[in-house]
Amino acid sequence: MDAVRYLLDIMLHAREHLEANIQAWGPWTYVLLFVIILCETGLVVTPFLPGDSLLFAAGALAAIYPESLSITLLLVLLSIAAVIGDTLNYAIGRAVGPRAFSINRWFLKHEHLTQTQAFYERHGGKTIVLARFVPIVRTFAPFVAGVGKMNYPQFLYYNVVGGLAWVLICTLAGYFFGNVPIVKKNFELVVVGIVLISVLPVAWELWAARRRAAK
Repeated sequence: MDAVRYLLDIMLHAREHLEANIQAWGPWTYVLLFVIILCETGLVVTPFLPGDSLLFAAGALAAIYPESLSITLLLVLLSIAAVIGDTLNYAIGRAVGPRAFSINRWFLKHEHLTQTQAFYERHGGKTIVLARFVPIVRTFAPFVAGVGKMNYPQFLYYNVVGGLAWVLICTLAGYFFGNVPIVKKNFELVVVGIVLISVLPVAWELWAARRRAAK
């Protein structure tokens, strides 16, 4: 429970934690952000990392501390991290193969794989793009694509498009709107709103799948 509370605290207070790191580390914060985005997208065991809220907070703080965080460099580095992360996850899934669906451990939940597979079957290659905006599914989508041996050039195309779209939209949203007084004052509610909007596609897919199963 302590670990869960700690993770929730990081997600809901990403701005405060990141601001403290900027003041302590300065430009080295780029490394921290790069590693977190790389791990969240590249390692199937770390779907809990705060991708959306972190990008939003990074954009907001880049507007305040341009000497420590250049918005241009931030967008370039984090886009690269997102693309490399999905590529790594795809490679791991391809190496593990279909036997991944026989694993059901804390680090590889069977329900997460099956939900992502259902999402993938419904949306095809576009899942790699759409999943970027959906927590949990974002981490598992490239892994499932690798397990299913999706054509790599096709995967790479969707990977680049999705990675760029995710980083640009979330980071620039923070850059332009993160310091609006009402947003800054209610950052936790904004983060919750981002997460709720992000999970809507998964909720819709689960509802549609149950309806199809009922028929």
